[in-house]
Amino acid sequence: MLLPGLDGTGALLARFRRALDPAIKTIVVSYPADEEVGYPGLEDAARTLLPQDEPFVVLAESFSGPIAVSIAASRPAGLRGVILVCSFARNPHPLLAALRPLVWLLPIRSAPVALLGWLTLGRFATPGLRNELADALSQVSPSVLRGRLRAILDIDASALLPRIGVPVLYLRASEDRLVPRSAAAVLELVPDVRLTEIDGPHFLLQASPSAAARRVEAFLRMVAIP
Repeated sequence: MLLPGLDGTGALLARFRRALDPAIKTIVVSYPADEEVGYPGLEDAARTLLPQDEPFVVLAESFSGPIAVSIAASRPAGLRGVILVCSFARNPHPLLAALRPLVWLLPIRSAPVALLGWLTLGRFATPGLRNELADALSQVSPSVLRGRLRAILDIDASALLPRIGVPVLYLRASEDRLVPRSAAAVLELVPDVRLTEIDGPHFLLQASPSAAARRVEAFLRMVAIP
C-alpha cells in the first residue's frame, strides 16, 4: 500500500511501481486535490483501502509518514511492516513552526519549477522528472498544498512509535534537501527499525526507483510478503 508525498496524487509513484517486481501488488492511495483535509481525514481515507484478507506493508513517502505511523500503531490485521521514505513522524523543521501563519502567503502556483526541482531532485533532476513534478502539482489546489504544509509544521506522531509492533524500514536519501537526517532519530522509539541510505535526492522513489525497489523487495521478503 503506497501513500504519496505532499502532492497526494500518487502520480509521482509511477516510476517506482514500474521498477518493482511485477508480481508485487500495489495499492496507491490518492488524497483529495481540491478539498483541504488534515492528517486525521487523510488517514481515514487511507484506512478505507487497507487490505482485509491478505498480509500487506504500508509504504509512506515524505508527507505521509505520520499517517503510516498512526495506522501501524493501531495494529490492523494483516500488517507485516512499514516503510518510510525520506519521511518523518513529527515536524522535521521545528524552528519553522513559528512561520506557520505565513504559509498562506506562499506563491505555490507561481513557484518556479527549477526551484522546486532543486529542492526535491537536486543534481538528479532531469527534464522528465521536472515535468512530472510540475504536472502533479498542477492537479492540486494551492490552498490544499498550503494546508498540507501547515499540517507538517503542526504534526507530532512520535508518541505512537513505541506502539508499532511490526518491523519498520526507513529509506534515507543521501542528498535530501527537505527532510534532515535528524528526522530519523525519533525512530529509535520503534522496537524493530532498520535504516538504509540510498544515493539520491528527497524524491528518492522518482530519481532512484530501481535502487529503492530492490531495498523494498528485500524488506518484503524479510517480513514474508510473497
